[in-house]
Amino acid sequence: MMNYLLISSLWPAAAVALVCGLLCAVVLGFLLKSGLAWRLATDMPNERSLHVRPTPRVGGWGLVPVSVLAIAVLAHSLWLIAVSAIFLAAVSQMDDRRGLPARIRFAAHLVAVLALVVVYPASVPWWCLAVIAFLMLWLVNLYNFMDGSDGLAGGMTLFGFGGYALAALAGPHALPELGYACAAVAGAAAGFLAFNFHPARIFLGDAGSIPAGFLAGALGYWGWRTDVWPVWFPAMVFSPFIADATVTLLRRFARGEKFWQAHREHYYQRMVRLGFGHAKTSVIWYAAMFVGVTLALLALGLAMSEQWKLVVSWALVLALIGFAVDIRWRNFQSTLTRQTESDPDASK
Repeated sequence: MMNYLLISSLWPAAAVALVCGLLCAVVLGFLLKSGLAWRLATDMPNERSLHVRPTPRVGGWGLVPVSVLAIAVLAHSLWLIAVSAIFLAAVSQMDDRRGLPARIRFAAHLVAVLALVVVYPASVPWWCLAVIAFLMLWLVNLYNFMDGSDGLAGGMTLFGFGGYALAALAGPHALPELGYACAAVAGAAAGFLAFNFHPARIFLGDAGSIPAGFLAGALGYWGWRTDVWPVWFPAMVFSPFIADATVTLLRRFARGEKFWQAHREHYYQRMVRLGFGHAKTSVIWYAAMFVGVTLALLALGLAMSEQWKLVVSWALVLALIGFAVDIRWRNFQSTLTRQTESDPDASK
């Protein structure tokens, strides 16, 4: 009986994901074939880029409308999240086309997050809600930081929202409405990934990465607020993303650098530059994401103390992986320095 109930709750979500994936792929395929993709927003490579040729930043034009439409049809109580995602997509598209001051972009992000926590507050002290709102703001922005390597952001969206969907549909406290919404985003991400995996023909762009980050935070908040999962669950599901962006920002901040400016210091960027390449880097990150999501789903059935032990253990594993990349990167830099000193023309 349990297996039957599980299957009966998952197959509609799988159908939703399939339809959203196909719709997203159709939209993006049309934009590419018609040439509209290049006119909407194009990412021009520079000294900080990992890619070497101009690439349209139109992934959001497929992922966001398809996801929002599915949420509007299948999850009526999540209407504010859908509206806020469209609002952020519109503001971010203006930024993609013309560029907007940082204060305007941040104000838009703040409005979307505050609207959600004010209209749908959780039964916790105000300071706790403020911390949650700050973390959601961080998740909104870190997605944009990670949209620079072929297949990375698309794969993380697929795995992350897929984990959300499984927890909301088959977890101890199922909420099908939330599960279908998350399945829709995961499916749309798969459609985007068909064009984003190496060699990438499109990137998300701000119009895709900002709403995707908001959806990750907002749907994570909704699941916590409705007791579908504990507060640690969204962080663990997206832990590779969060760990990379957070550690990189803190390092730049400690060095007094302008951490909001584009750079090539993220772990995924270093892995590409170390010779792993875009495809292999993405696959390694997929493996890390898969393990993190699997552990998070398994932890939902454990006692709270055991859950936190697993969360801390996984954080230590990610720290060790990051430490290994750091060591290899320092060795790589040392080798380059020695080569430059022995042959000054090699750096030209």
